[in-house]
Amino acid sequence: MVDLLLELFRQNMYFVTLWTALLLINGYFAMEPVIIVHGGAGDIPQSRVKGKFDGVKVAVIAGHKVLLQGGSALDAVEAAVVSMEEDENFNAGYGSVLNLRGEVAMEASIMRGEDLNSGAVTLVKEFRNPISIAHKVLTDSPHSFLGGEGAKLFALEKGFSTVPPESLISENAKNALEEFLQHGEFGRTEIGVKNEGGVGTVGAVAIDKHGHIAVATSTGGMSGKAVGRIGDTPLIGSGTYADDNVGGVSTTGHGESILKYCLAHSIIKLMENGSDANTATKEAVTGMTNRLNNTAGAITLSKNGDVGIYFSSTRMSWAYIKENKLFYGIEHNEVIADDYAP
Repeated sequence: MVDLLLELFRQNMYFVTLWTALLLINGYFAMEPVIIVHGGAGDIPQSRVKGKFDGVKVAVIAGHKVLLQGGSALDAVEAAVVSMEEDENFNAGYGSVLNLRGEVAMEASIMRGEDLNSGAVTLVKEFRNPISIAHKVLTDSPHSFLGGEGAKLFALEKGFSTVPPESLISENAKNALEEFLQHGEFGRTEIGVKNEGGVGTVGAVAIDKHGHIAVATSTGGMSGKAVGRIGDTPLIGSGTYADDNVGGVSTTGHGESILKYCLAHSIIKLMENGSDANTATKEAVTGMTNRLNNTAGAITLSKNGDVGIYFSSTRMSWAYIKENKLFYGIEHNEVIADDYAP
């Protein structure tokens, strides 16, 4: 009798295992896609809060639609960042801050957690969406990082069209440079209350239904930066990092400090050592600020889709979509939740 029961158990387990495998093949146990974006950390004046909220919500919805249609995390983060590169409320693409010569010189990076492949560009001046060029570097180049004239030649070869450099310059960016030239507040990625510019670096982290993670970050850098200055955003491990085995991070804030601290990878290592996404993000950002006396922020997704958000700056705009809710905020400890029906 016992032997009969054991045999029935073994047969049932065989069919359960087979049925589970079929369900997995057909996607019934697929990962819930999640995407989170940020629109920059810094001294964001109250008058710019609505523009920030509107921009991050539009961007996160654009990325989430890609995921719902079965697109990859890589395509989703590009779509979200392109949305913000088109919005002058952010310091990326159109609206990027200016260097001392009054020029836009943008940079961007994108990383795929499945194989740790990445693409980055810097000193981009005549193209509207540097994140899309960075994506092409990842997929179509034997190199990971192109800059200046080389990035331009690559973009032209891949079919990207140039735009007049002046078409990328917003009034906000002009005002920010004038403010810098008058008062010399070097290092601002955000424009303060006096001229009410309110721009900020942008980034996105996503996990798709297959559990693959991707991260994208794009910026115009620091207002009043030296000609040729390169910041943290295009540097893998500082501005951007993705690893399917751990999670993904995009950072924003004081670029030189983020660069020195390797902030994105610092968060990943804390998660790898057992910290949850939110704890790791807070601990690394706080550690950077304590060590280097400058502020930053970061958004994080773990390999399980858990969210981490923290910033030591005055404000940071962010938004994410999860479980039919659109969450967003800009103040410390602020979480606003809206129902979301795609």
